[in-house]
Amino acid sequence: METTERTLFLIKPDAMQRGLAGEIIARLERRGLKIVGMKLLRVTRELAERHYAEHVGKPFFPGLVEFITSAPVIAIAWEGQDAIKVVRATIGATNPVEAASGTVRADFGLDKGRNLVHASDGPESATRELALFFAPDELLSWDRDVDRWVAE
Repeated sequence: METTERTLFLIKPDAMQRGLAGEIIARLERRGLKIVGMKLLRVTRELAERHYAEHVGKPFFPGLVEFITSAPVIAIAWEGQDAIKVVRATIGATNPVEAASGTVRADFGLDKGRNLVHASDGPESATRELALFFAPDELLSWDRDVDRWVAE
């Protein structure tokens, strides 16, 4: 059964440096998802450590923090039917070499450490991650005329 969900999505520093933000956003909009929050920001070390808290102590943790803080990111709150699954299917597997053809990561990536985007992996992480990047008043509820043509 489909449910309307919200999910966090980050266009990471490598995609920003390569000028891929517009293409990535367009793909998700064309799928039928709606932007309900968006901001350009420089992730602080504190925010990076909170965002990647489950990886503290792992050998790759310092590199994750260094990378996500290295250049601006675009944080987007997407909303739509099964938004979490739709976003994750559109971006592909974490390792671009293993991502399905036609996904963001397969089309634009080669390296697991430079995989262009982050997407929440479930409802609990979406709730936690949205709260890290957006205050409640930064997320909008709005009607879009096209929505009736996207889903029943």
